[in-house]
Order: sequence, then structure tokens, then C-alpha cells
Amino acid sequence: MLRSRWLNGIEETVMKNEDIKFDNEKRTVCEVWTRVMGYFRPVSAFNKGKQSEYSERKYFKTERRGCCCNKE
Repeated sequence: MLRSRWLNGIEETVMKNEDIKFDNEKRTVCEVWTRVMGYFRPVSAFNKGKQSEYSERKYFKTERRGCCCNKE
């Protein structure tokens, strides 16, 4: 379903996400690359052991703190 909305005086036509249909025959494989030992390689080129290690990686975020260099 198409609908129009106005943003800053400009009419914009948008589609709802549920209206978008994908044809599975036209999809392509997404190749994932990762950094290993300072350079990037495709995960598909890893051996079974390295692929298993990659799938077990844990991702985390660190809390950003102020710089300790600006002490007065």
C-alpha cells in the first residue's frame, strides 16, 4: 500500500514494509568478511575449525569514559 506524507513542505511517497515482496530466485548470497591477524578474509574461506571459532565469538560494548589526559 502506497501512502503519501509531507515532510518540510515536500510530499514523499512511502511503502509499508509488509507491502515489499522479495523474489527468492533473484536473491544473492551475502559474503561475510572479518578481520583476522590484521587483514580481512571471507568467512567462507575459513577451515571448519576457524568457522566454528568465528561462530562462537562473543561481541560486547565497552563504556566510553572521559580522557585521562586532560587533568588540570
